[in-house]
Order: sequence, then structure tokens, then C-alpha cells
Amino acid sequence: MAMQKLKTTDTYRVDTEEEAMGMIEDAKDQQISGGYTLTKSSYTLKTKKSKGEIVDQWFIVSTEKTFDN
Repeated sequence: MAMQKLKTTDTYRVDTEEEAMGMIEDAKDQQISGGYTLTKSSYTLKTKKSKGEIVDQWFIVSTEKTFDN
């Protein structure tokens, strides 16, 4: 039985919004050469609080790639 990858979802943590947007743009630019279609992409700001004060913040980047047959 032959196996073929159909779809992947990748999740990354980055420090800045610019890095998050850059990762999504890179994925869009590499669609043709990578043999996939970017079907979903998003980024979300996450924060860590201690006693009501923000002590750390980062962005979660998610991309879903569907591979061409």
C-alpha cells in the first residue's frame, strides 16, 4: 500500500508579530516550489501573567498545508 502525505498542520512560537507575519508570508511564497497549497494560516498573541502583571508574551503561528497530488 502506497502512502502519500495529504495535509500537515505546523505550530510555532515566535517572539514578535513581525516574525509571525513573516513566517506566514514565507509559507505563501513557497507554495509552488514546495508542492503544497496553504489552506489556513493564523497567529495569536499569548501572554503569561504573574499577580496581574504581564511577565512574558509571544505569538503562536499556525499553518495548514495541503499537498498537491
